[in-house]
Amino acid sequence: MLPMAGYVLVNDDITDEAVFAEFRERVGATVEANGGRYLVRGGATEVADGDWTPGRLVVIEFDSVEQARAWLSSPEYTEIREIRARSASASVIIAEGV
Repeated sequence: MLPMAGYVLVNDDITDEAVFAEFRERVGATVEANGGRYLVRGGATEVADGDWTPGRLVVIEFDSVEQARAWLSSPEYTEIREIRARSASASVIIAEGV
Protein backbone atom coordinates (compact mmCIF):
# COMPACT_ATOMS: atom_id res chain seq x y z
CA MET A 1 0.00 0.00 0.00
CA LEU A 2 1.30 3.45 -0.91
CA PRO A 3 1.81 5.99 1.86
CA MET A 4 -0.96 8.54 2.23
CA ALA A 5 -0.22 12.16 1.42
CA GLY A 6 0.56 14.45 4.33
CA TYR A 7 -0.77 17.98 4.56
CA VAL A 8 0.52 20.77 6.76
CA LEU A 9 -2.21 23.30 7.56
CA VAL A 10 -1.23 26.63 9.06
CA ASN A 11 -3.48 29.39 10.37
CA ASP A 12 -1.35 32.52 10.92
CA ASP A 13 -2.37 35.74 12.60
CA ILE A 14 0.39 38.12 11.51
CA THR A 15 1.33 40.64 14.19
CA ASP A 16 4.41 42.23 12.56
CA GLU A 17 4.22 42.34 8.77
CA ALA A 18 7.76 43.68 8.34
CA VAL A 19 9.35 40.81 10.28
CA PHE A 20 6.98 38.23 8.77
CA ALA A 21 8.10 39.31 5.29
CA GLU A 22 11.52 37.78 5.98
CA PHE A 23 9.91 34.46 6.97
CA ARG A 24 7.70 34.53 3.87
CA GLU A 25 10.73 35.12 1.63
CA ARG A 26 12.70 32.22 3.11
CA VAL A 27 10.15 29.50 3.91
CA GLY A 28 9.29 28.54 0.31
CA ALA A 29 12.79 27.23 -0.36
CA THR A 30 12.58 25.00 2.74
CA VAL A 31 9.24 23.58 1.59
CA GLU A 32 10.57 22.87 -1.90
CA ALA A 33 13.84 21.36 -0.60
CA ASN A 34 11.79 18.89 1.46
CA GLY A 35 9.46 17.86 -1.37
CA GLY A 36 6.46 20.00 -0.41
CA ARG A 37 4.04 21.84 -2.69
CA TYR A 38 1.93 24.81 -1.72
CA LEU A 39 -1.77 24.32 -2.41
CA VAL A 40 -2.92 27.45 -0.54
CA ARG A 41 -0.63 30.29 0.49
CA GLY A 42 -2.47 33.16 2.09
CA GLY A 43 -5.18 33.80 -0.49
CA ALA A 44 -8.64 35.13 0.28
CA THR A 45 -10.92 32.90 2.35
CA GLU A 46 -14.70 32.78 2.58
CA VAL A 47 -16.66 31.27 5.45
CA ALA A 48 -19.11 28.82 3.89
CA ASP A 49 -20.57 27.43 7.12
CA GLY A 50 -19.98 27.98 10.82
CA ASP A 51 -18.07 30.81 12.41
CA TRP A 52 -14.40 30.01 11.74
CA THR A 53 -12.59 33.08 10.45
CA PRO A 54 -9.01 32.07 9.71
CA GLY A 55 -6.17 34.53 9.47
CA ARG A 56 -3.63 33.75 6.76
CA LEU A 57 -4.31 30.15 5.71
CA VAL A 58 -1.59 27.92 4.25
CA VAL A 59 -1.89 24.32 3.01
CA ILE A 60 1.24 22.42 1.98
CA GLU A 61 1.11 18.94 0.44
CA PHE A 62 3.82 16.32 0.98
CA ASP A 63 3.98 12.78 -0.38
CA SER A 64 3.55 11.38 3.14
CA VAL A 65 2.91 12.39 6.74
CA GLU A 66 6.50 11.37 7.50
CA GLN A 67 7.77 13.81 4.88
CA ALA A 68 5.63 16.59 6.39
CA ARG A 69 7.07 15.85 9.83
CA ALA A 70 10.58 15.80 8.41
CA TRP A 71 10.09 19.28 6.93
CA LEU A 72 8.81 20.70 10.22
CA SER A 73 11.88 19.36 12.04
CA SER A 74 14.40 20.06 9.26
CA PRO A 75 17.40 22.27 10.10
CA GLU A 76 16.51 24.76 7.35
CA TYR A 77 12.95 25.23 8.63
CA THR A 78 13.96 25.17 12.30
CA GLU A 79 16.40 28.00 11.57
CA ILE A 80 13.61 30.36 10.43
CA ARG A 81 10.75 29.18 12.65
CA GLU A 82 11.67 31.74 15.31
CA ILE A 83 11.12 34.53 12.76
CA ARG A 84 7.52 33.39 12.38
CA ALA A 85 7.16 33.14 16.16
CA ARG A 86 8.26 36.78 16.54
CA SER A 87 5.91 38.04 13.85
CA ALA A 88 2.76 35.89 14.00
CA SER A 89 0.79 33.57 16.20
CA ALA A 90 0.21 30.33 14.36
CA SER A 91 -1.62 27.05 14.69
CA VAL A 92 0.01 24.24 12.70
CA ILE A 93 -1.38 20.74 12.17
CA ILE A 94 -0.47 17.76 10.03
CA ALA A 95 -3.36 15.93 8.38
CA GLU A 96 -3.27 12.57 6.64
CA GLY A 97 -4.73 12.72 3.16
CA VAL A 98 -5.47 10.42 0.26
